[in-house]
Amino acid sequence: MQRSLSYQNPLTPYFYGVLFLIYTALSGIYLFLPPLLAILYFYFSKALKKEDSGVLFLVIFCLLLFEASNGYVLFSTIIYFFLLHKYIVPKIMQNFSCATCIRFVVVLLAYFGFFLFYSLLASIFMFPAPNISYYVIYYIAIEFLIMSISP
Repeated sequence: MQRSLSYQNPLTPYFYGVLFLIYTALSGIYLFLPPLLAILYFYFSKALKKEDSGVLFLVIFCLLLFEASNGYVLFSTIIYFFLLHKYIVPKIMQNFSCATCIRFVVVLLAYFGFFLFYSLLASIFMFPAPNISYYVIYYIAIEFLIMSISP
C-alpha cells in the first residue's frame, strides 16, 4: 500500500507557531520588534484561499496570542482579518495591478485599519480607546520590507 506524499512537511507550520510564541514574548519586551500583524494577515488570507485548516488554526492561535499580549478583545483581529479578506482586499486587487502596491496597501490596512476597527468596537462597547504610537510607522516599514522580499 502506497502512502500519499501530497503534504510532506506537516510539522513545519507548528515549528513556526512555536517560534512565533517566543517572538511574541520578546516583542512585548523589546519595542523595536514588530508584532508581525501584516504577515499574519497574509498567512490568514493564504490559508483561507487554499482552504488549509491546519495553517488557518495555527494562524488563529497566533492572532489570539497577539490579542492577549496587547490587551485587545478576544477574536477582534480574526473578525477584522476575515472582513478585510472578504470585502476590502478584493476591491483593492480590482483597482491596483501592481503587486508591490497591493502589498503596501494591505500592510497599511493591517495596522491602521485594525486601529480604526478597534476604535469602532471601543466606541460601540464602551471599551477604552486604543492608543497609536509612532512605532506603528516603523512596524509598517519593517513588515513591508519583509513582505517585499518574500515570494
